[in-house]
Amino acid sequence: MFRLWRNASNRWLYLCGALFASGLMGFGLFLQYVKHQDPCPLCMVQRVIFIAIMAVFILATLHGPKRAGERVYAVLIGILSLSGAGVAGRHIWLQNLPKDQVPACGPGLDYMLETMPMAEVLKQLMHGSGECAAKGWTFLALGIPEWSLLCYLALCIWALAISFRKRP
Repeated sequence: MFRLWRNASNRWLYLCGALFASGLMGFGLFLQYVKHQDPCPLCMVQRVIFIAIMAVFILATLHGPKRAGERVYAVLIGILSLSGAGVAGRHIWLQNLPKDQVPACGPGLDYMLETMPMAEVLKQLMHGSGECAAKGWTFLALGIPEWSLLCYLALCIWALAISFRKRP
């Protein structure tokens, strides 16, 4: 395993990160369209962040950066991952509130985008709503936001590991 890590080019490692992020998006779409679990506003924000991380990994794959570029990509992915971890943390917090403290369900995203300025839409999205407190799919006793948090951290660590590894 270590020999594979040492001998693999960074382009392949960046591609693995992009494939992992795209797999997460694919699984989110599977949950939405096959399991009929509509995403809440915070889930949609997390999806956008996963797409952004995937895009940075794809850019790094195509670019094939040297040491300084690797660090720049690692910082970008780290910032996006930590932002996603913050959103996932907020989502976890909302899901663990007592029932009487859960915020009321708000208007749908389509309605907000049509009627509100973008700054207000972003504020409403980050605040979350009652639908964000609903627990849906779980695996190994962890829900979607907990798995998202772990995946954000894994993607951040992966990007940092690529940027600090010794070159073959």
